[in-house]
Amino acid sequence: MRPIIAVVLAVALVAAFAFVSGCTGTDTGDVTHLRIGYQPSTHQTAHMTAMEKGWWQTDLAPLGVTQVTDYNFPTGAPEMQSMLAGDLDVAYVGSAPVIAAVSSGLDAKIVAAVQTQGSDLVLRNEIPYSTPADLVGKKIATFPPGTIQDTVLRTWLEENGVDPAKDVTIVAMDPGAATTAISAGQVDGVFLPHPSPAVIEAEGTGRTVVQSGEMIKDHSCCVLVASGSLIREHPEIVEQIVKTHINATEYNREHLDEAASIYSRKTGQDVETVKASFRDWDGTWTTDPRVIAPSVVEYTNLQYDLGYIDRPLTEDDLFDFSFYEKARES
Repeated sequence: MRPIIAVVLAVALVAAFAFVSGCTGTDTGDVTHLRIGYQPSTHQTAHMTAMEKGWWQTDLAPLGVTQVTDYNFPTGAPEMQSMLAGDLDVAYVGSAPVIAAVSSGLDAKIVAAVQTQGSDLVLRNEIPYSTPADLVGKKIATFPPGTIQDTVLRTWLEENGVDPAKDVTIVAMDPGAATTAISAGQVDGVFLPHPSPAVIEAEGTGRTVVQSGEMIKDHSCCVLVASGSLIREHPEIVEQIVKTHINATEYNREHLDEAASIYSRKTGQDVETVKASFRDWDGTWTTDPRVIAPSVVEYTNLQYDLGYIDRPLTEDDLFDFSFYEKARES
């Protein structure tokens, strides 16, 4: 299975190079245009708040950044493909896709945590469930191989005596396609990050049966990643990015209704559904990368066991804690 991930990443680079043509890179000279990748998940509301309130632009302007553009990706795999192509400077993304990308040669580091847990296994209302054994013979849609959701789901199934390769049909879909598929009865269930579980419940087509924290307690999910060139050549920008991220995260914790409204405006999602997602998920917004480091390193072992990477990675391979430490000191 390991060659599959490498091939997918390599093929996708062709499309990724064309993704944001005309953007200013960070290989040489001053950075005037910062390019941020993110996904339409409540996990990454910190970015949306910083973007809507103009904090990215205001905070980075003294450092010479005159333009901040964000790019929406359906899942972490294409987002990391774009970063591999040099088309993103910063990414809000699941930690598992970062592992796959670094294993494939991505020059980048995790500089802050974003959140933990926050994904649900949702089954159609008519599908009975009491234990993982009830999933034998079922079709479950989740994110592509190498993502958090795929890694957590497959590991949890194996730990509960269900072979994810033989006993369950796991199909790769982005959240929009998976939500449509469960509504149409094309799959028996989905394992997706919020707000998708709240959306499905609001539509009346499914209900949550297991939350991801029950599968792997306190597991890392999304992280903030900076490119290696930005880290080496413009550390002051990276430090400010982390400061702004911390500020946005703390603001969201204290202003949940406003955060829901910001998310709703950014994505077009019904605001009451977003509020339900905040209320019902088992996720936690966090910023300290040391809190999630053991979980992320463990993902490298899980991905190795699943055949997604050639060797487990180390904390040093994946993290740079210095920017968070400086941001907290200042």
